[in-house]
Amino acid sequence: MPSLALDARRNARIIILAALISLAVVTLALNRDRFVRASSGVIQLVSPKLSRKLRDTYVHSIMDPSATDLPRLECPQSDLTRYEYLKEYGKEIDPGAIQYYFAIDLRQTLPLLPRLLGSVVEVIRFLGPERCYLSIVEGNSDDGTPEVLDALQRPLMDLNTTYTVSHVSTDPSEIDRIHRLALLRNDALSALLPPADPNPSSKPLPTTPTTTIIFLNDVAICPEDILELVHQRIALNATMTCAMDWTYAGENPTFYDVWVARTLAGDSFFEIPSDGNWNSAWNLFWNDTDTLSRYTQRKPFQVFSCWNGAVAIAAEPIVKGEIKFRGPNEELEECFQGEPQLFCKDLWWKGYGKIAVVPAVNLEYSDEKAERIKKLKGYTSQWRVDEGIEWRTEPPEKVKCMPNWEHQSWQAWNESLPGVG
Repeated sequence: MPSLALDARRNARIIILAALISLAVVTLALNRDRFVRASSGVIQLVSPKLSRKLRDTYVHSIMDPSATDLPRLECPQSDLTRYEYLKEYGKEIDPGAIQYYFAIDLRQTLPLLPRLLGSVVEVIRFLGPERCYLSIVEGNSDDGTPEVLDALQRPLMDLNTTYTVSHVSTDPSEIDRIHRLALLRNDALSALLPPADPNPSSKPLPTTPTTTIIFLNDVAICPEDILELVHQRIALNATMTCAMDWTYAGENPTFYDVWVARTLAGDSFFEIPSDGNWNSAWNLFWNDTDTLSRYTQRKPFQVFSCWNGAVAIAAEPIVKGEIKFRGPNEELEECFQGEPQLFCKDLWWKGYGKIAVVPAVNLEYSDEKAERIKKLKGYTSQWRVDEGIEWRTEPPEKVKCMPNWEHQSWQAWNESLPGVG
């Protein structure tokens, strides 16, 4: 009988231990993936909303660059004389027009808001609030992001800038991911896009041929980073300028947007073999000596495509209805690629191939790791370079198609575009 009792206690302990392990696995899974997928769609998990006090703390941190209530990347108080001309730029065409259009898509980004939106607000103040437009599209956040964005309406109105925030249910983690991401990006640009109605009830947003779009991902970015991208777009007479973004997959950072970015040789920024390893991530531009030389000197260099966390784009092709974000054309078997790469491809097709990376601007996706990147790569103000580009007007004949790491091929840069056989 004692042995039976011992066995029973042992079995009970095993059952309890198994239950605890199962509970831990479920908890970890839910924390990793904030959505539960079901056959009928996506069910958002419910989490407590922010208290009014905490919400107001976030708003205060965003609106006050000196606030220390919440942690964020520390940005230098650099000399902004270089960018003073941007305050008057375009006024001679139309002093009442929007000259700088900020577009941001956000999801689950609460900790990043003090730095990201705080920098945007600083830049808006610097450039002139009445000449700026801030468009934010938020979707499926349950971490308090929506409450903070809504609470910003009043202080931004008091700042005398135009601010719109849209809350959408589009989930880009479902099927048709790239098409959905393209929709979200176009939503952020909706005030600039030509109206679908031939007789719209409202007037179009006033812009000029020199208006610039500043499109930001969820990055930890400093005011000088944004201003440098805008400055280089104008100084280089570029259609689009991109930063360099990084990620810490290990102890050392690696370039992040390798799936989208392509050099003028049509290749990825570093080589990824078919097994998907990033062992060569340190070896940037291994087969493009001209680009490598400019990169190491922090000089802007022309590329076929980029995005890299933050861009400054000429608004004119979008306002004219020539360009917008889209997904790949499956009917014509277009290479499966990200919507920013397709955006750049269409820019080339329409004759707007002046696309450049500004390697002085280095970004990461969290405050903590962005601080490490800035210490390693330097702040933008340490690498300000005014160096022109001898623009190539012809894109590479072929561009690497990389729907996934296992399947890579070279295809004509303009495959599947209208009139291309």
